[in-house]
Amino acid sequence: MIRVVKIGGNVIDDEQILSRFLDLFVQLPSPKVLVHGGGKLATRLCEQLGIKTQMIDGRRVTDKNTLDVVTMVYAGLVNKHIVAQLQTRGQKAIGLSGADANLIPAHRRSPIPVDYGFVGDIVAEEVNADFLQSLLQQGIVPVVCPLTHDGKGSMLNSNADGVASAVAIAASRIDETQLVYCFEKQGVLSDIENEDSVIPHIDAISFEQLKTDGVISKGMLPKISSSMKAVESGVGSVVIKHADNLLNTIGTTIVK
Repeated sequence: MIRVVKIGGNVIDDEQILSRFLDLFVQLPSPKVLVHGGGKLATRLCEQLGIKTQMIDGRRVTDKNTLDVVTMVYAGLVNKHIVAQLQTRGQKAIGLSGADANLIPAHRRSPIPVDYGFVGDIVAEEVNADFLQSLLQQGIVPVVCPLTHDGKGSMLNSNADGVASAVAIAASRIDETQLVYCFEKQGVLSDIENEDSVIPHIDAISFEQLKTDGVISKGMLPKISSSMKAVESGVGSVVIKHADNLLNTIGTTIVK
């Protein structure tokens, strides 16, 4: 089984939490892939450089200056830090963006009705599964950042949850695959104030109801949507859980 694990900003931004997660990740049987988000470092660096961060409906607008910053931060600082930390734990790893070996080509999102700038939408079928397989067969752990490319020389900023879903779908063409989203909560909660209110299973019907009821909203929406797409496209299972629970069964499982 191939395991594709995605970590978000709340793991990346706290060195102790990240270190604890990586201690667990190296214990996870191979083959495996690690996908990471960008964390808050890009936003802080933009502020230091006087680049205004513009958000529309909770999504970052990526103009040319912002693209330069996220490329430096995601593919450079964050990605190589994680790779270096894995090496110290005896894990042979390689850091990748979507442009490397044409791993994740994407299409720049239409400016209509909203222009998000250099933002890429991924077609999972276009992910380079052969390259992924060659690395996994060598015992190498790909560490993938949320940058894709348009095939015309431009990098694109893509949603990290979508990147993880697309990589997992590609991996499912190689072998049975599990996708795991790790973040700061125990799972998808029915009551955001109650860590024990983990919803054990979510399917397409309950997802719609949870959206209507406002239980699932904002940043959780793309995560669940990406999870649904994954299980509908051949990924065996998707689990959303706390980063500290990587090796146990606590969390929310997304099913068809």
